Amino acid sequence: MTGPQIIVLATPLFFLLIGIEWLVGWRRGRNTYRVNDALSSIGLGIMSQITGLFGGLVTVAVYAVVYDHLAFWYLDAKSIAVWLFALVFYDLCYYWHHRLGHTVAFFWAAHVVHHQSEDYNLSTALRQTSSGFLGGWLFYLPMALVGVPPLVFGTVALIDLLYQYWVHTQQIGRLGWFDRWFCAPSNHRVHHAVNDRYLDKNYGGILIVWDRLFGSYIEEDDAEPIVYGTRGPLQSWNPLWANLQYYAALVEDSWHASAWGDKLRVWIKPPGWRPADVAARWPKPAFDIDRVERYDPPLSRAAAWLAASLFVAVLAATTTFLWNAHRLSPAQQALAAVGLVGGLWAIGRICERPAPRLADPDGISAEAR
Repeated sequence: MTGPQIIVLATPLFFLLIGIEWLVGWRRGRNTYRVNDALSSIGLGIMSQITGLFGGLVTVAVYAVVYDHLAFWYLDAKSIAVWLFALVFYDLCYYWHHRLGHTVAFFWAAHVVHHQSEDYNLSTALRQTSSGFLGGWLFYLPMALVGVPPLVFGTVALIDLLYQYWVHTQQIGRLGWFDRWFCAPSNHRVHHAVNDRYLDKNYGGILIVWDRLFGSYIEEDDAEPIVYGTRGPLQSWNPLWANLQYYAALVEDSWHASAWGDKLRVWIKPPGWRPADVAARWPKPAFDIDRVERYDPPLSRAAAWLAASLFVAVLAATTTFLWNAHRLSPAQQALAAVGLVGGLWAIGRICERPAPRLADPDGISAEAR
């Protein structure tokens, strides 16, 4: 069974848990969902699975080449100890992948998609990048060098990813000793914060001990409520722009930089760094957490129903596509992918359109008054 097929089988569980989380939040008076944001996040997850059929081949191909020709030895895929070792080793590699994804602009350009939501719920977990294949494979080559078989690598990667789904919730509090060893909701809420106190902390995938070992751990503090999102807000439901926004900003700053060294440094410096001459000519306002406002254009009931209906159609089509993708030619896969991504773009466009003006019986719009 392929990775996309496993995701298809897991999809009903994802939506069941989203429904339970919404119901719990509603009954507690702490609903964390908005229709437009949830559709955007899940849509980006769908898009990542579609593009992953193509981009994922890069990671698999590079890993297989290194494993076949450069491995120091070859581990036995039939050994339980090898599987446990591979899972822990993968989680360590993921920690550094994740950490540099926050501290190197090029890697942040891919990872930023996951942080763009200004809500925090289980739909946020599904919000994944479509460009991670551009450099993410680098971090897992040590596993190939020590002889972890590709099948084992692919399986533990999927396990690590699926584990992280449940930690994206505000409805589960602290879990005592579990929080000290594992990535848990409290730990991961901190990771999604833009507060100065919490910024760029708690990178662990399954184990939070990596953060404790490497000095990037901080505990959630009830006295400082978390503000979610990014310091350069997306302010769009367009899934294509969500994936391209930060790359476009880097290209623009690199183009405008006068010094050749700065043209390169734009890509490898921490996110937010800009050459002095570029920052002087095209200044950006400093981040002020007290002035953060969630992107939430008005959505009429008719538009919400239209977007939701189109979303259901795209989801059904994507499920069919992912389940049967291995039977299609590359050209057929590409054509289907373009159509599905186009559907996701249309959903975002519907959610971005301003709600129609309301008119009173005298014919004067409420907005005009």
